[in-house]
Amino acid sequence: MFRIVRRFPATATLLLGSLLVTAGCGDSAPKAGGGKAAKGGKGGGAAPVLVTQAQNKVVPLVIEAIGAVEPIRTTAIRSQVTGILLKRVIREGQDVKEGDLLFEIDPRPFRNALLSAEADLQKARVQLETARAQVERYRSLTTDQMVSKEQFEKITDAARALEAEVTADESRVANARLQLEYCSIRAPLAGRTGNINVHEGDIVRANDSGTPLVTINQLSPIYVTFGVPQQYLAALTRYRSTGTLRVAVVPPGLDEKPEQGELTFLDNTVDSATGTLKLKGTFPNSSHRLWPGQFATVTLTLATPQVLAIPGSAIQNSQSGQYVYVVKPDRTAELRPVVIERQHEGDAVITRGLTAGETVVIEGQLRVIAGAPVDIKSPAGAPPSREGEGGGGAKKKKKSAEKEQPSS
Repeated sequence: MFRIVRRFPATATLLLGSLLVTAGCGDSAPKAGGGKAAKGGKGGGAAPVLVTQAQNKVVPLVIEAIGAVEPIRTTAIRSQVTGILLKRVIREGQDVKEGDLLFEIDPRPFRNALLSAEADLQKARVQLETARAQVERYRSLTTDQMVSKEQFEKITDAARALEAEVTADESRVANARLQLEYCSIRAPLAGRTGNINVHEGDIVRANDSGTPLVTINQLSPIYVTFGVPQQYLAALTRYRSTGTLRVAVVPPGLDEKPEQGELTFLDNTVDSATGTLKLKGTFPNSSHRLWPGQFATVTLTLATPQVLAIPGSAIQNSQSGQYVYVVKPDRTAELRPVVIERQHEGDAVITRGLTAGETVVIEGQLRVIAGAPVDIKSPAGAPPSREGEGGGGAKKKKKSAEKEQPSS
C-alpha cells in the first residue's frame, strides 16, 4: 500500500511562523511600554522645555539703515596770492580753531606794493587840496567878473577829476593791504587738518584749482547721512511732527556703544533711481568716534510704545502661519496661532493670539506635541536646589566623620 504524505511549501511555512511571532509580540507590547509612557515617565511623553511669560514691555519702533559720516563744515585751503611759502605753522592731523595761522607766504613784494599805493594816494590828495583851493579862489573872481565862466568850470572839473583819482588810489591801497593780509593764511573754521601738500620754499599760486594746501574738516558736531525706503515717508512725517526723533549710530570697531544724536534733515525729494529718502542725523561727537567718510549702522527711533512681547525664539513657522506653544495650567502644551507685528533685538511683538501672563515655550519645541504634557526645566547656569546642596553637605559631613574615626 502506498501512504500519501502531504507536504507544505517552504514559503508557506515561513509565513505561518512569522504570523505566530507577530501575534506573540503584540500581546506583550503594552506590558513593556505601558502606562508610564502615557503618564510622562521615563518611557517618554513629557517633553523637556524652557518657558517664559508673555509680558507688556517697551519695544522701540525703529528703522535701521547703513549711513555715512560727513562733516557739517569742510574747507579746502588754497592761496589767494602767488608767492613763496615762507613758513608752515601747522602739523598734519592737528586740531585748529577758527582764525589760527596755518601758512605764511613771503610778504615783502606785497608790502612794497602797499607802500607804492600809499604814496600814490598821498600824491593825489595833495593835488586835490591844491585844486580845491584854486576853485575857491576862482569862485570869488568869477563873482567880480574877473574870470570867465568857462575858465571856472574848467578848474572845477579838474578838481572833481582829482577827487575820483583819490578814491581810486584809496581802493588800490585797500587792495594792496588785503593782498598783504592774504600772505598769512588762517583757518576759516574750527576742525582737524588733513594731509599737507606743500612745504617751505614751494611757490604757491593764487586760486590754483589743483590740490589744496590742506583740507580742514569739522569733527564736532558731525553729520551721519543715511537713506530709508520711500514707504517710511508717511511714518517719518507723522512721528517727526510730534517731536524730535532720536538717532543712534554704532561705528565699526570693538566698542559697540552707540553714539546718540537727533534727526535734523529730511530731504524734500525721493531719489527716483533708488526709491530712497535721504536723511541726516546730527551728533555731538565729543569723543570723535565718528570720522568723516566712515560707514556706520544707524538706528532711527520713531516711537517707544508699550506692547505685548515674547522672545523671538518662541515663534514657530508652518504652512498655515506662525504659532507658539502655550503651556496650560495642567502642564500640557497648546498650539496657538499668533500674529506678529515686528521683531526688535530678540523680542517679537504680538498683536493677536496671546495675552499677558501666559506661559510660552522658548526652547525644546521639536519634542513638544500639542495636548501632550511638558516638563519645565531650569535654564543652564541656574543655581542648584537646596535639597541637592543639603544632601551633598550631609554626604561630605558623613565622609569627614568616617575619616575622623580611629581604625581598630
